[in-house]
Amino acid sequence: MAQFELLLPKMGESVAEATIVKWLKNPGDQISEDEAVVEIATDKVDSDVPSPVSGKLVSRLVHKDDVVSIGSVIAIIETEGGSTAGHSTSVPAEPEIKKQEPVNLSDIPNIPKIPGITELNAVNEAPSKQAPQQASDSKISSIRFYSPLVRSIANEEGISQKELDAIKGTGAEGRVTKEDVLNYVQNRPAAGTGNTTAAQAQAQVQAQSQATASVERSAPQEAYQSKPAAHTQPSVSIGPGDEIIEMDRMRRLIADHMIMSKEVAVHVTSFVEADVTNLVKWRDKIKGPFEKREGEKITFTPVFVQAVTKAIKDFPLINVSVSGSQIIKKRDINIGMAAALPSGNLIVPVIKNADQLNLVGLTKAVNDLARRARANKLQPDEVKDGTFTITNIGPFGNIMGTPMINQPQVAILAIGTIQKKPAVIETEYGDVIAIRHKMYLSMSYDHRVVDGALGGMFLKRVADYLEGWDGSCEI
Repeated sequence: MAQFELLLPKMGESVAEATIVKWLKNPGDQISEDEAVVEIATDKVDSDVPSPVSGKLVSRLVHKDDVVSIGSVIAIIETEGGSTAGHSTSVPAEPEIKKQEPVNLSDIPNIPKIPGITELNAVNEAPSKQAPQQASDSKISSIRFYSPLVRSIANEEGISQKELDAIKGTGAEGRVTKEDVLNYVQNRPAAGTGNTTAAQAQAQVQAQSQATASVERSAPQEAYQSKPAAHTQPSVSIGPGDEIIEMDRMRRLIADHMIMSKEVAVHVTSFVEADVTNLVKWRDKIKGPFEKREGEKITFTPVFVQAVTKAIKDFPLINVSVSGSQIIKKRDINIGMAAALPSGNLIVPVIKNADQLNLVGLTKAVNDLARRARANKLQPDEVKDGTFTITNIGPFGNIMGTPMINQPQVAILAIGTIQKKPAVIETEYGDVIAIRHKMYLSMSYDHRVVDGALGGMFLKRVADYLEGWDGSCEI
């Protein structure tokens, strides 16, 4: 008999950890090769972890809602026969599986004290001999996780480790949330009561930023800037018959991301109406032959993406991000397309280098990402690094909208429904009234770096590309 160590697999270049959502197998269950063992969630997407071997699940080393680093051992699977290449070791008939113990950073030599990181899961990293852990009255529990956002706020506000550990958490299993920290800051005792000097706090911030840089780069709240809370959450009365629905994890992430976007960016929205009659007639003409030839349905979305990429090349300062007082002009044109999930939540898969794809390539990319988004099969790298976002609200019958900017981008385009309308058409014989296919385009943009002139010209250019569609073009 041999034992196989099931590791938390790499989920993308920017993902350093994942949360255990649900165990699909219990100790003693038989597992087939490639069968899903556990559901996990990152700050990008949710997915399953399959077993690369067949065998029996001996033990689970982490629990539901635990946050685990990529590459950590999460379970032990007993396999038949000899040693399995990769992560298995031969063991006695009754192996002793040691429980993971937290390691206090202060007990490890040559490691600077970093606020916000009280313990590490050191199964593969801790020395074989370590000093006994000192009991601390300030710790609420032996294992306490702080998210990158909570650590960032604590560092910015100069909250000492002792203060952070003493904050009562209202999150799952008593975890400290962003609201807990901000409420603490608002009601914090007068300065000077802490035991950390300004110089020490600055040094600790620098050390912590280096130690957690890879994690914070993947956090959706990376653009957070510490500031006093403008207002407190209003109290809500609950009446008889009211139903209380707990937000799921993705909805909480979306809520935090939208609040951050509204706090960071100055939102302005412009509107334009486009006559897309030629485009509608063209699609009606080619959609049947295209589907028969390519095995894919062609929608209007690939055309919208192509029009946006052309307009971005005309006005490249729309394809930027803001970092402090610096404007980061993006080289690549990566178009995100907001997609509604069956759960009611929203996800934004990204078409990388969309300007380099023709209509056939864009159609296949759009359809593939949309299908896998609905099936919860997207990879973390497929929902990151977007530089401009399109949200199509037309299928819901909406004529226009004022979408929220998807940070750290500076603009987002909403596509309204296409409607038949009477319109005045100028001809060489005079003006006539005709039935035309019309739609509204609305774009929200960050007025810190995109002025009304740039935003208006860019939006009009997108409409021009759609209105000037060549009805005789072949794909």
